[in-house]
Amino acid sequence: MSKKEFTEEQLTISRLAKVLAHPVRIAILQLLANQNCCYHGDMSEIIPVAKSTLSQHLNELKEAGLIQGEFTPPTVKYCINKQNWERTSEIMKTFIDNIAQVKSYC
Repeated sequence: MSKKEFTEEQLTISRLAKVLAHPVRIAILQLLANQNCCYHGDMSEIIPVAKSTLSQHLNELKEAGLIQGEFTPPTVKYCINKQNWERTSEIMKTFIDNIAQVKSYC
């Protein structure tokens, strides 16, 4: 029996889970989700990490497509990428629902 390659779905779920697996990124997403419009300002005044660390986490979320940012000196504007977030939500919900349908566990 030969080993199978990972499916595209498995790789996608893994990438999403990795991006969501840090409390700073969760805090960023929660902050943006609670805004009526895009966030302008210094998140490091709200989220308890260094600016350089915050920047790295913002870049991870942007690369994953979960947020979008626009640099317009002197501020940066961040928003949740609604279209990609809905897709992410569907992917993760399907994954969780499929496991929840298992009738017996060890």
